[in-house]
Amino acid sequence: MQSESWSPDAIDTKVPSVARMYDFFLGGNDNYQSDRDACEHLLQQVPSTKVLAVNNRRFLQRVVRTLAADYGIRQFIDHGSGLPTQNNVHQVAQAVDPASRVVYVDNDPIVLAHGRALLEENDRTAVIQADMRDTDGIFGHEETRRLIDFGRPVAALFVSVLHCIPDEDDPAGLVRRVAERLVPGSFLVVCQLVSDQPEIRKFVTDFMAEATGGHWGRVREEHEVTQYLRGLDILEPGLVEVSTWRPDTDLAPVQQTDEWIEWGGVGLLV
Repeated sequence: MQSESWSPDAIDTKVPSVARMYDFFLGGNDNYQSDRDACEHLLQQVPSTKVLAVNNRRFLQRVVRTLAADYGIRQFIDHGSGLPTQNNVHQVAQAVDPASRVVYVDNDPIVLAHGRALLEENDRTAVIQADMRDTDGIFGHEETRRLIDFGRPVAALFVSVLHCIPDEDDPAGLVRRVAERLVPGSFLVVCQLVSDQPEIRKFVTDFMAEATGGHWGRVREEHEVTQYLRGLDILEPGLVEVSTWRPDTDLAPVQQTDEWIEWGGVGLLV
């Protein structure tokens, strides 16, 4: 796999990164003190955050397994993929069919570095450093064109990333632009942080925007997320809190509080 050049100088360790904060909540080691401090402050105000992150990751794995095993999807584009962890998209999909192809997209340079190391022996998977709003750049990237046949169905993943997109950049419009490039039989997977409590939406939105240097959008409400998949056929059980989307075990952690949740689902292009 060929990737863009990267050096440690590209990382500002003093500014928290959403990808590295997520890594911390999942028990990873690829994070810095600034990320850990931001996570601890967030947990003081929104104590369900760590369990939420774990449940969100399990939702991603269940969705990929379902689309690969039950719907025959063999191509995935993971927007805002974050740092590699256990049971990544390519590992889940390739466990169903080793021929499955995955393109990971993230704008954090540390994701590119770690992804390149993880995937250097896997020529059916690539990591590209790009802003997930740059649909033209992502779809036109040489690695995307190498791996993805857009004449066949694709699953485009936007899992726990659309809250990073500000309103002025139109997250629903981003999902629609991607959908317009995919053939019928493709899938859109979306979920994002929502809350029905205005004070929680304001606190998290303001805190994350300040902590990440503006690399944040907004905690939204459920009705706003519904617009992301407007016009698509929604797979059962619909748009839900993600731990309840086709659970495969009763042993998954349960959110201790519901001040905010990850809410979303899967839409089919027909």
